Amino acid sequence: MKSMRDFIQQAEGEGQLKRVKAEVDWNLELSHIAKLNEEKGGPALLFENVKGYKTPVITSVCTTTERLALIMGAPIKSSLVDLMKHWVKKGETLIPPKYVEKSQAPCKENIMKGDDIDLFKFPVPHYYPKDGGRYIGTAHFFITKDPDSDWINIGTYRAQLLGKDKIGTQFIKGKHADIMLKKYAALKKPMPVASIVGCDPLLFLCGAARISAFTSEYDFAGSVRGEPIEVVKGETVDLPIPATAEIVIEGYVDPNEYMEEGPFGEYTGYYSGVGTDKRNFEQVTCVTYRNNPILWGTTVGKAVTDTHMTMALTYGATLWQQLTDMKIPGIKAVYCPPEGAGRFLAIISMKQMYPGHADQVGTAAISTEMGAYGLKTVVVVDEDIDPWDIPRVLYAISFRFQPNRCQIINRGRSTPLDPSLPIDARDITGRIIIDATIPYEWKEKPIPIELDPDMVKRVQSRWKELGF
Repeated sequence: MKSMRDFIQQAEGEGQLKRVKAEVDWNLELSHIAKLNEEKGGPALLFENVKGYKTPVITSVCTTTERLALIMGAPIKSSLVDLMKHWVKKGETLIPPKYVEKSQAPCKENIMKGDDIDLFKFPVPHYYPKDGGRYIGTAHFFITKDPDSDWINIGTYRAQLLGKDKIGTQFIKGKHADIMLKKYAALKKPMPVASIVGCDPLLFLCGAARISAFTSEYDFAGSVRGEPIEVVKGETVDLPIPATAEIVIEGYVDPNEYMEEGPFGEYTGYYSGVGTDKRNFEQVTCVTYRNNPILWGTTVGKAVTDTHMTMALTYGATLWQQLTDMKIPGIKAVYCPPEGAGRFLAIISMKQMYPGHADQVGTAAISTEMGAYGLKTVVVVDEDIDPWDIPRVLYAISFRFQPNRCQIINRGRSTPLDPSLPIDARDITGRIIIDATIPYEWKEKPIPIELDPDMVKRVQSRWKELGF
């Protein structure tokens, strides 16, 4: 798979995509159809007849594990945890991208510059009633480059359509794009950027992941694909652009210029604020796009949407990988539920090997790059509990957890989108580490009830005789 069109072909072949041929309004109607479809566990939707436009919109690409498996090249019946294991294993050997000639890059089929630039040419949805406007960047990513090195970053930050040649940015404090923008501010230079709307969906997954600083998401995506991602140079910015991208929005972000942006119906199930905020924006210098470009969007909003599935996969796998890199023994599995957007809650199953081992794992989780940003609750369970088996996790919390063994950390880095904090005080969050294990150092441990294995075999041999 190298493009969104490859995904559409494969998903349609697997019965995972539906073409919507009836006319649908980009203003609220499209997003509401997509949201209701997602709540029913429905297929990806390709809206082929958007009111006032000739080009399509695709939504709900990542809402099921089957479609995530297609994107990652894994068996279609893989579980979310299977995909996390796949992510961790495949990401061990990085493969840098490969430049191709412009003649080999479909993203260059059409080019708009100067006065010809008009982003309203594309069927950008208005998602929720109280959104500040239309959002061209929901299932997209920004490409940025560190001015001090060769580090290329791919990061997903929402982008509001602010004008025919302007889109918003939300480079949250401490995120990689924000770190880079601060460097450009010190240099008194604008930062070159490119927004990619529609591409190989794996690149979006990587852009949504919390991959470590100084590691390019292109390199990681190449490792998952098993071959280099094909890129081409931008027209007005010296950045590597995915050769098969549907829509490429090139431009610059001036660190000292701002426009009013927001609010937006975020993945927390709440609006990002009560009004607009001043944010940096991209001044567009060029737009390139494929013939009949496909705009990719996500409804975001309340869980579970493709945003939450994407974050559960990429955040959980990244946390697992970073814990593995710490060489902490005994970790069996890591699960960050989509209901928690993959970021606020982590459940870790482990085999205890020494006193304090569970505490080490819990504190390590909030000290990883992924966990240090927004992770509020860590639940550590014994190896006999699968972390994705929520009823068994609740069993462990009920019968193995003691409140006086939990750890409360009063100060940690928060996300400004966390609705459990006041809107004007979202820089710092509290954390809790719940040790739902039987302590390793106990000399007398509770004796678990286990079925007699011989009797189990006998009963199973009589199962049909017993009328089951």
